[in-house]
Parts: sequence; C-alpha cells; structure tokens
Amino acid sequence: MPFIDTGFAGLKVFEPRVFADNRGYFFESFNKNTFKEAGIVVEFVQDNESKSQRGVLRGLHYQQNPMAQAKLVRVVEGEVLDVVVDIRKGSPTFGKHFDILLSAENKKQLYIPRGFAHGFSVISESCIFQYKCDNYYSKESEGGILFSDAAFNIDWKITSEEAIVSEKDKTLPSFSNYINNFEF
Repeated sequence: MPFIDTGFAGLKVFEPRVFADNRGYFFESFNKNTFKEAGIVVEFVQDNESKSQRGVLRGLHYQQNPMAQAKLVRVVEGEVLDVVVDIRKGSPTFGKHFDILLSAENKKQLYIPRGFAHGFSVISESCIFQYKCDNYYSKESEGGILFSDAAFNIDWKITSEEAIVSEKDKTLPSFSNYINNFEF
C-alpha cells in the first residue's frame, strides 16, 4: 500500500509509485480506487495552486463545518515543510502537530482529513504547491491559528528574519483563543 500512517487518525502520507526512465517519470497523483482501498473515500471538488518564494509561511488555516475541507497536498516544484495541527476536540492527538518535508523530488503527498489546521513554509528558493479539496472555499467559514503559537513549538525550518507572512496570518488568534466546531 502506498500509504503511511502518521499516528493521527485519518492523516496519511501518500507515496505514489513512480515509474522513471531516461525519458523522465510518470505517477498517478490521485486514483480514487487506490484511496478507497486505503479507507479514504473522498470526492475532490476543487484544485488549488500557489507559487511562493523561499521564506513564505502560509497558515495555519482551516474552514469551519459545514464548509470544512479535506485536502490532498503536494509540491510540484521546490520543497516545503508541511504542517498540520489536530483541532478535533476529543481526538487523542488534539492540539498536537505533524510535519513532513514535501518536495518535487520525493513526490510524497499528505492526505489531511477535515478537522486539521494546515500550513507550510517554503524552504527551497521557490515552490509550486498544489492541493485538492473536497469542499469549496467559503470566506465566511475561514479559521486560523497563529503559526508561531508556543503551544505547538513548531520549527518551520526558516529563520524568523526570513519568514514572509501575510498580515492576516500574523494576526490569527492563539490556540487558547481560536474558534472551531470540530468533534472527533
């Protein structure tokens, strides 16, 4: 199976089988049946892509129910540290974070179920980041937690001097003050 458990219920690393030769490579970045065999039944409705330079830090973002989103994230150019925080009340891993290096080279992907806050930092010179969502974006349902909250102690693999963070992300609430409606 191309999935690796993370110790967080529903959160899985997907390592697609890559076929490479002198022409290049080929892999299935998503196959509904492969995911279904792993117990992940998902209907993606939206694909997103961003391009960022080194030091860009995006997150930690989520959408409230009923507009919550499961995501399948990957890097097609460059390298990021991808980070999720379990915000499902009652979960054994509530308030804990998981991080993974995603890159164009390793082709790993992360399946993030609903109920996680998500962010990433760009650690290569530039990055193209893609992700699929199982629900549409809703501005009214936006939520977030401050990326630098000491409750998580996340090492984003970039210095605070090189971090490029939006004004919106700099003013997100702390973990002790954020609002969410997720139950495990």
